[in-house]
Amino acid sequence: MPHTFETLFGVAPTVTVDAPGRVNLIGEHTDYNGGFVLPVAIPQRTRIQAAARAGRTVRLWSAQFPDSAPHTYVLGDEARTGGWVDYVKGLTRVLAGMPISGFDARIESDVPVGSGLSSSAALQIATGRALRTLFGLRVDDVDLARAGQKAENDFVGAPVGIMDQMACSLADTSAALFLDTRSLEHERVMLPPDAALLVIDSGVAHDHAAGDYRVRRNECSEASRLLGVALLRDVADVADVERLPAPLDRRARHVVTENARVLETVAALRHGDCRRVGALFGQSHASMRDDFEISVPAIDVLVRLACNVQGVYGARLTGGGFGGSIVALAAASIAREAAAEIVATYVRLTGNRGRCLVPE
Repeated sequence: MPHTFETLFGVAPTVTVDAPGRVNLIGEHTDYNGGFVLPVAIPQRTRIQAAARAGRTVRLWSAQFPDSAPHTYVLGDEARTGGWVDYVKGLTRVLAGMPISGFDARIESDVPVGSGLSSSAALQIATGRALRTLFGLRVDDVDLARAGQKAENDFVGAPVGIMDQMACSLADTSAALFLDTRSLEHERVMLPPDAALLVIDSGVAHDHAAGDYRVRRNECSEASRLLGVALLRDVADVADVERLPAPLDRRARHVVTENARVLETVAALRHGDCRRVGALFGQSHASMRDDFEISVPAIDVLVRLACNVQGVYGARLTGGGFGGSIVALAAASIAREAAAEIVATYVRLTGNRGRCLVPE
């Protein structure tokens, strides 16, 4: 018997919502430093069917774990499990002061987990949209993004910035979201019509709640303290970072130069200059690999393979690093063929289960 909402919970859903994953074109590890980012939504989405129920009990079921019974908890008594349900629990904890009662939710998603494409933020924003509709909550899309980040920081324990939640809440697939993560001012930047994005999963999963991401964030905080600024966004001259001890000098140099690259990429996109965007992708990847040290050999192989394909303007690691995916900009006319060639060569060379996620 299929696991429909009705068979799981005995009633029909009253709300159906979704939220996309995202790929970050450029601006990595700049968000928690108050800087600039440039994400875009991807076609893959997290979908939730939901219905309110009497009392304070929440029942959650995920199609990713079809043999599992619904997970049950009580609002106000959220406890971490270390699993996917923590992202929902964290959000209901953050929204505890709002008129929310118990609810049932059936969740399915094709946003890949551990690929640097914000599967957790997509789940949070889809959950927030479901609760907003079910209970008439007076929260806008930015409010939902703030709540999602707080839930991930304080409940899940992942020290992420706000880019992922803002992208999953506000971005779409036709334009990039140019976001100032300090002010949360944002605008859409159209992608060139004759270009296409490639997103290729390396098959090497990452975890933002794990230690390496936290170490980088702490290093940035220490660099800011030593430089006498609130955030690395406030460093006026990249030469200022050279007086920091290693490796803080390299960490800060990445953030300062990456912010500049985001601004240059926005300008290049507005002029339709794909070659310049590709060159900035290459500079960004080198900075992540050498200064921020968040790449891994499999990702470097993928980037190199992509850049060697004619018609690909440039490629880079996307997401928090230590695995995940790459993003590349290519001529639209060769995008699918290029992606297939890159994946086939990567699998042959590494034995990893690489796959193309965009174009679908």
